[in-house]
Amino acid sequence: MTDLLTERTIAAIAVLIALAAVLAIWMRSRKSDSSVDDAVLDAVQRLSKAAPAMRSGLTEEAADQAAKHLVEMLKCVAIGITDATGHLLSWDGGANEHYADLTGAIDMAIRNGQRAAIHHTNLSCDHRGRCPMRTAVIVPLIPDGQVEGTLIVVGGVNSKRLIRAADEVAQFVAIQLELAKLDESKQQLAKAEVRMLRAQISPHFLYNALNSISSLIRTDPERARDLLQEFADFTRYSFRTSGQFTTLAEELRNIDRYLTIQSQRYADRLNVRIKIAPEVLSVVVPFLVLQPLVENAVQHGLSPKPGGGTVTVVAQDNGNEALISVEDDGVGMDADRLFADLRDAHKTGSHVGIGNINQRMRQVFGDEYALMAETAPGAGMKVILRVPKFFPGVRPDLPKFGEDAEAKASQPTG
Repeated sequence: MTDLLTERTIAAIAVLIALAAVLAIWMRSRKSDSSVDDAVLDAVQRLSKAAPAMRSGLTEEAADQAAKHLVEMLKCVAIGITDATGHLLSWDGGANEHYADLTGAIDMAIRNGQRAAIHHTNLSCDHRGRCPMRTAVIVPLIPDGQVEGTLIVVGGVNSKRLIRAADEVAQFVAIQLELAKLDESKQQLAKAEVRMLRAQISPHFLYNALNSISSLIRTDPERARDLLQEFADFTRYSFRTSGQFTTLAEELRNIDRYLTIQSQRYADRLNVRIKIAPEVLSVVVPFLVLQPLVENAVQHGLSPKPGGGTVTVVAQDNGNEALISVEDDGVGMDADRLFADLRDAHKTGSHVGIGNINQRMRQVFGDEYALMAETAPGAGMKVILRVPKFFPGVRPDLPKFGEDAEAKASQPTG
């Protein structure tokens, strides 16, 4: 997915350069060399401003934002953008009364996937001598091989250069729309990976937790009640439906619930050490990024070890990053085998989602933020995460109000 996104970005830059060259040729016949350079620079700046709008998809708001920059860049009479049905999303500039005259050509361009050029002389016009329009170029927008709409360029002169410029701009817009689809696909993939992590929360843990709680109902009902509340809060958080990100503080609260429940089962065989620097509690992390690591430490590290051991969770300030580690002194494993397993762990479920977490960290923050792991047979395991304190587009997602109300309503009273 990341490689494909990079290819599309390179293609967009290439189209931008090509379009700038076309505009330079277009302007050269009318301006000096210095003016041409200024025009090319202005074209690049206008395209850069139009691109973010189209990256949100082909909506009326996005079309309005893009059209105003494109009409100023091309110095044309008007820019129009339609959707795949021919419905006009935006028209910036003059001669808008001629849109109705162009609907047939727009429909034809959408059906055939081919450009159409309409001359003003072929249209009925009440202002023939004063009408700014001389020609209209209609170019289908075809991201990923499917017509999503059209770009209408209305010019004040009949020019082959206008047609070529319209083609280049339409290709650039189509690439932005394709990038928008890829962004949406990436978000859907991230949601699917969170669902996979939820599914990998051990059914044995859920069964054993309820079994441990039930064993206390008669002998220690207060303790049973407290553990049942911890279990309810743990499942409510882990299976919430909103959000791809949360704060480190929220993740640590859920880890505390998990370890509290597991401590009832393992008793003296499970020791816990947690050391957290207060300044990193507000750092934003991917949802469910730590709990699977702690579960892996308990289930695969300490559970097979006679006498159990200790799970240590540390979060410390590291300049522009938070440095987080989950460590156990359990049975450990061969390091080469671990790294081999991690390549496919997000598909097979090995090690309770560590491979999934590694993939998510790389997708969100980049390859340099991949997990680091230290392990050896009999020496336990330590997994380290580096999380940037600030990263574009990464913000904590608050639970929906409906979920808060449901949570409060479900809490026991008395």
